Amino acid sequence: MKTIFEPFRIKSVEPIYVTTPSERTHLLEEAHFNPFLLKARDVIIDLLTDSGTGAMSSHQWAGIMMGDESYAGSESFYRFQSAVHNITGMPHIIPVHQGRAAEKILFTITGGAGKYVLSNTLFDTTRANIEYSGAEGIDLLCAEGKQMNVEAPFKGNMDTEALKSFISKKGAATVGMVIITITNNSGGGQPVSMANLKEVKSICNAHQIPFYIDACRFAENSYFIKQREPGYENKTVLQIAQETFSLADGCTMSAKKDAFANIGGFLAMRDDKLAEESRNLLIITEGFPTYGGLAGRDLEAIAIGLEEIVKEDYLQYRIRSIAYLGEKLDKENIPYLKPTGGHALYLDAKSFLPHISSEQYPGQALSCALYLTGGIRSVEIGSVMFGKYDQKGNLIPHCNELVRLAFPRRMYTQSHMDYLAEVILEVFKNRENIPGLEITYETQFLRHFTAKFRPLDKG
Repeated sequence: MKTIFEPFRIKSVEPIYVTTPSERTHLLEEAHFNPFLLKARDVIIDLLTDSGTGAMSSHQWAGIMMGDESYAGSESFYRFQSAVHNITGMPHIIPVHQGRAAEKILFTITGGAGKYVLSNTLFDTTRANIEYSGAEGIDLLCAEGKQMNVEAPFKGNMDTEALKSFISKKGAATVGMVIITITNNSGGGQPVSMANLKEVKSICNAHQIPFYIDACRFAENSYFIKQREPGYENKTVLQIAQETFSLADGCTMSAKKDAFANIGGFLAMRDDKLAEESRNLLIITEGFPTYGGLAGRDLEAIAIGLEEIVKEDYLQYRIRSIAYLGEKLDKENIPYLKPTGGHALYLDAKSFLPHISSEQYPGQALSCALYLTGGIRSVEIGSVMFGKYDQKGNLIPHCNELVRLAFPRRMYTQSHMDYLAEVILEVFKNRENIPGLEITYETQFLRHFTAKFRPLDKG
């Protein structure tokens, strides 16, 4: 059948407060033209992130009532540990309150001045924790991943020739680790092939470099492999995920993505010594090793979510729904990064708003326009999030200017998708009237969370 339907029934509903255009104009001004600073109540459809924003299942809510809140040795931890081990096969599983906590622990130990961390594309918190340690994060995305309109099955892949060249030039001893993000969030939610993972692993083995996976969306990546990579069409998503993790020395995960949880994550690894150091740092910063900053009920919700996420009827619905939105935009020639990703659609703000230069942040401008027009909250992934300054204070723009529409799991219906498409089309029709922005306040790290802007005169 062609009709896309949600493979679940709705048991509880939450009302949406529908703002008016005049209200949104005032609210955006109060938020200094940064959607992060809006109140959630004032957003009609919230696509800022898919992190911790999804709807939990009835089984997860039941599991929450079973949460063992013992400080040490909680039964909920052991159920959580078993669920993670079943997927990753890793012996050391360390719970944390969210993904960036795992990154903080990992890169505090393995990073430092003079070290490089190589990736297909690092996301914002990963890069920030690497840089905070004194190390430098390097993106080595494949060539097709840098081309907005190229239709390729695995645009999230790492450029393995660039990886070998970097190691040859800088020396293996300078590389703290290679970490592959699946799916590639900053690269458009694009998947990474099993063949690419195996090749990266082989290169790392040859140079004795640790190979890690940023596994936030491992199930979506596994589903893409099943659909697109020859030889995997008859394997289950769980089997593909298990093969993926078998290649890695360790992984970080925010369980707020592909585990349907509102909070939580983990750091998993095979190295005994590194695990001991990580647990010691965990105790100082997060909590005892069997709760890691989480309540027992959260550990239960994650354990159940990890079982639910590998269900293929759900993954088919999720990825098909985002492709459906892309098809609607194609009919109007609205530019976006192709093909659609696993968790999000990324509007190409540079092509959408060609009259706005990178120095005036077209992605931020487009994100504001989506809110003003239809109450849609999105996030800029471009020169606000990843831009840097040279020694003279001039902006070094990011290579892409994108606006990510990240879809919370099991939260919105097909009619929300149709409304969203209407809003994007309306903004596209009036795009020439959208002004650029300038930053009036920013922080050193992760400035996009709290930065303040003001619109520039269109003349």
